[in-house]
Amino acid sequence: MSLKRVFVLTSLAMIAFAGNSLLCRMALRSSQIDPASFTSIRILSGAVVLFLVTRTRRVSTAGSGDWSSALALFGYAAGFSYAYVDLPAGIGALLLFGAVQVTMVGYGLTTGERLVVRQSSGLVLALAGLVGLLLPGLSAPPPGGAALMIGAGVAWGIYSIRGKTKGDATCKTAGNFLRAAPLALGLNLAMLPSTRPATLGITCAVASGALTSGIGYAIWYSAIRGLKATQAATVQLSVPVIAAVGGIVFLGETLSARLLVASMAILGGVALVVIDKPVSR
Repeated sequence: MSLKRVFVLTSLAMIAFAGNSLLCRMALRSSQIDPASFTSIRILSGAVVLFLVTRTRRVSTAGSGDWSSALALFGYAAGFSYAYVDLPAGIGALLLFGAVQVTMVGYGLTTGERLVVRQSSGLVLALAGLVGLLLPGLSAPPPGGAALMIGAGVAWGIYSIRGKTKGDATCKTAGNFLRAAPLALGLNLAMLPSTRPATLGITCAVASGALTSGIGYAIWYSAIRGLKATQAATVQLSVPVIAAVGGIVFLGETLSARLLVASMAILGGVALVVIDKPVSR
C-alpha cells in the first residue's frame, strides 16, 4: 500500500473516530438516551450498513470477522457509552487514549518493534500535548467510570491490533459488527427497565453506527495494515485534537491558546513517530 493511500485512509479514520466522540457527547448529555440503547443502536446501524455495502459489492461476509474481535468491539462500545455518563469528556479521552497507547505500544514492543530516538521523542511530545490539552479541566474521576473507560481503551487497542491480519477490511468489519449485534441487543434487553429512547439520541446513535463506526472502522482496518502497532497507537492521539476542533465548530466550544499549542505538540509528535525517515543511499 502506498504511503499516500495510508495517509489518506488514516486521516479519514481519525476524523471518523472524532465524530464518534462528538456524537456520543451530543446523544448522552441531558439524558437524551441511555447508554445501552445508544450502544445497541450504534452497533446494529453499523452492522446493517456494512452488510448492505458488502451486498452491493457482491461479496459474502460468511467466515469474515471473528468472535474475539467482535467481543473487543462490543466491550469498547459498551464501556465507552457507559463511561461517558459519569466522566467529563476531557477525562474520558485521556483515559481512553492512554489505555490504547499502553495496549498497542506494549504489543508492538513485545513483538519486536523498536522506536528510534526521534520516534520516542515524538511519542513523549504527543503525550505531553494531550495532557496539556486535557489536564486543566481534570478532577478526580469516579472510579467506576474511569475503570469502564480504561477497559474500553484496552478493548479498542485489541480490536485495532487484530485488524492487522489479512482479508477484506470491509468484510471483516461487517462480520465483527454482525457478531457484536446480538451482544448489544442482549445488553439492551437486560437494561430495558432503564431505557430512555429519544429522537436526538437515536439520530446520533444511527449516525455513529452507520458512518463514523461502521464505515470509519472499515477504513481503519484498511489503513492499519500500512502502519506498525506503535504508529497506529500514536496517530490516534490526534483524535482529541480533531474532536476539540469539532466541538468548537459544531458545539460552540471556545478556542483557546492552550488548545492551539497542545494541538501543535500532539500533531508534531504524531508526525515524528509515523513518518519514516528516508534511507540515505
